Amino acid sequence: MTSTVETPGESPAAVPHFPMDRAATCPFDPPPTAVAQQKQAPLTKVRMWDDSTPWLVTGYAEGRALLADPRVSADITLPGYPLQAPLQPDGPRASFILMDDPEHARLRRMVTAPFAIKRVAALRPAVQGIVDDLIDGMLAGPNPVDLVEAFALPMPSLVICELLGVPYRDHGFFQDNSKIIIKRDVDPQQQIDAFRALLDYLDDLMGKKLAAPADDLLSGLAERVRSGELTRDEAAEMGVLLLIAGHETTANMIALGTLALLEHPAQLALLRDSDDPKLVASAVEELLRYLNIVHNGRRRVALEDIDIAGHRVRAGEGLIVANDIGNRDPDAFPEPDRLDIERDARHHVAFGFGIHQCLGQPLARLELQIVYSTLYRRVPTLRLAADIGRIPFKHDGSVYGVYELPVTW
Repeated sequence: MTSTVETPGESPAAVPHFPMDRAATCPFDPPPTAVAQQKQAPLTKVRMWDDSTPWLVTGYAEGRALLADPRVSADITLPGYPLQAPLQPDGPRASFILMDDPEHARLRRMVTAPFAIKRVAALRPAVQGIVDDLIDGMLAGPNPVDLVEAFALPMPSLVICELLGVPYRDHGFFQDNSKIIIKRDVDPQQQIDAFRALLDYLDDLMGKKLAAPADDLLSGLAERVRSGELTRDEAAEMGVLLLIAGHETTANMIALGTLALLEHPAQLALLRDSDDPKLVASAVEELLRYLNIVHNGRRRVALEDIDIAGHRVRAGEGLIVANDIGNRDPDAFPEPDRLDIERDARHHVAFGFGIHQCLGQPLARLELQIVYSTLYRRVPTLRLAADIGRIPFKHDGSVYGVYELPVTW
């Protein structure tokens, strides 16, 4: 039987607000209110900043089904889409990730090849060299050190700069602006200014690639501009998306994953003392599941009525697929709140699901496998240099992590 009641048994005032706060004493776990919602039903209603009440999808199976359903749209301009804030005409745009097919597929295909598994695998020696060099520099420098600044942030930034063809000397500029764009509580005009600064930067770089192409991803996009397949503005927008996604998410996984392992010493020892690449790969998947740093949910809007899990999602209703809660669904992952690097967690949804799943996941996996198999072995006495209660977590952004991670050895 399908329910058409928005939130069975609850008054509108009882509908919880979204986004929800994590418990300060459990920084690795999803918000307790969201966990309670999951126990109530795989789909429940939440209340947004504009008083709209989209569906919060906390069930693992239901989330995958909806993300793969062609009756669900990623188009941020459609009525009912659960916006994080008022849509600004000149605000940040996310290129093809907030589009539907066929336009989404057309643009995504243009940047798929460099992230193919075989192409990414060929980068392993170069990425290993970057990791080793950064660890060398860290060990030769001051102790204690902020692992975010010394290692977690520069490592993926160096890799994505090399892949895109962006000068690493500009990393401070694009990192500072990226942080503004992905914050939730920043002034909208600041986000607009930061996005325009990055867009102008990538547009200027695109002009240089048009004049003097090289063997990099941006030069490939420039060729698409030259052939008329892309406008220069579209190419610059894609460059902004790839630049931000290519360093922010992996940097946060490196730092937050390290903190989680330091707080689970038996798991850290198991990983550090093993030379089995399968265990390293397993650890990466489990940490992605356990931490799920994209914690604002994948946002969608229904194009048609959809019956799922005993509820009817009406056309025009918003959906927030909470992958961080889905990855803690006991029906999909027994003892979901336990970190177990020997668990088979490859079916997690940290990278999303369906046609919009993360384009760069092969690269992220490679980077994390190299980091997690190298850092703790080369620095076996790595430990926190501050109480975990003093670590500043990123509760104010679209990507979860830590702003600083003081470590010593």
